[in-house]
This record gives sequence, C-alpha cells and structure tokens, in this order.
Amino acid sequence: MGIKLDNTEEKIVNATFEILQKEGLKKATTKKIAKKAGVNEVTVFRKFENKKNLVEITKNYYMQKLIDVLEEIFYFDEDEGIEEYLKISYFGVLNLSEDNFSILKVAMEEVRSDEDKKPLISDITDLIISKLEEFFKLQVDKGVIKEINAHSLSVMCFSILFQSVILWKVYNISLGFDTNYYADDLLDMMFEGIKPLSL
Repeated sequence: MGIKLDNTEEKIVNATFEILQKEGLKKATTKKIAKKAGVNEVTVFRKFENKKNLVEITKNYYMQKLIDVLEEIFYFDEDEGIEEYLKISYFGVLNLSEDNFSILKVAMEEVRSDEDKKPLISDITDLIISKLEEFFKLQVDKGVIKEINAHSLSVMCFSILFQSVILWKVYNISLGFDTNYYADDLLDMMFEGIKPLSL
C-alpha cells in the first residue's frame, strides 16, 4: 500500500470516504467529516491542510486498496487454461465486496466532477486490460491460441465479461438471469464463435 496513514488520519480518511459515497463531494464538508471521524475540525486541517487534499488522499488510498485486490484476482499461473483463468477472474470481480464496489462507484462519479484530471477509474481499466493482455500474449507464445492482437482480445474480454459486471454491481441493477450462465454463454461464444454449425 503506497499511502501510509496514522490512526487519526485513517479515521478521517474512512469518514471522508463514507460521506463521499453516501452524499457526494459537495456535501462532504470538513465539519461533517470531523464529526464522523470523532475528531476536531482543526485536526482535519492540521493533518490534510484542506478539503481538496483530503479528498484526493482518500480517493488514492481507497483506490490502492482496490487495485491490490484486483492484482490478486487477475494474477495467473503460467499453466492456467484460458477458460479457467477468465472464469476465475470473472467471478473474482463478480464477488468483490460491497466496499470495493463503493470504491468503483466513487471513482466513476469522479469522471463527471473533474474533467481535467485523469480519472482514477482509468487506473482500474488499465490494470485489468494489461493483466489480460499479458495472459493472452503468454497463450500466443505457448501456441494455445492463434497469433492474434492480444490487446484487442483483452479489451473485448474486459468489455464483455468485466465492465458489464462492474456496471451491474455499482448501479445495483438486477440482472434477471443467472450470472453463472452468462459467463458460460460468453465464453462459449468466444471459443466456439457465432457461426451456425455446419450440417
């Protein structure tokens, strides 16, 4: 973890994140944050100087926590099969904790609030796509799959398998079908194609 916080700073950061996810940036006042953290408002300013710094540190702190979890989910063994790896990764994302999906939601909200800054959500996208690309390049090198553009395949898998799950979970959309079958169907189409079977 890149950001080191003492106990008081961690209380303040945790309180900030809780208010950000429930009420948004505009309603996350330093007075509310201090009350939630059980500290004096002066302590918030002494530790973080201003609200902007506090919010930035909070987002980065929580984003690093999520990235650490995603690193584990998308880790692969060189002998792991494609279908096995994609399923494990898919269900790893599907089973992220509510806290992790809250981090994603805050990161996605940030895209709307600060257009000049590279959004934190792109760090997540970059991580997942680079891990998938690394995995697919290995499969090409081993001769498991044909010579293809590993980056394009990674973007496709991210879009179909992972982005959809992230959006469903972040926005609490009821899927109306079993997610196990969804993954199986997508993987089947990926490996078998969509052309009709020859007669």
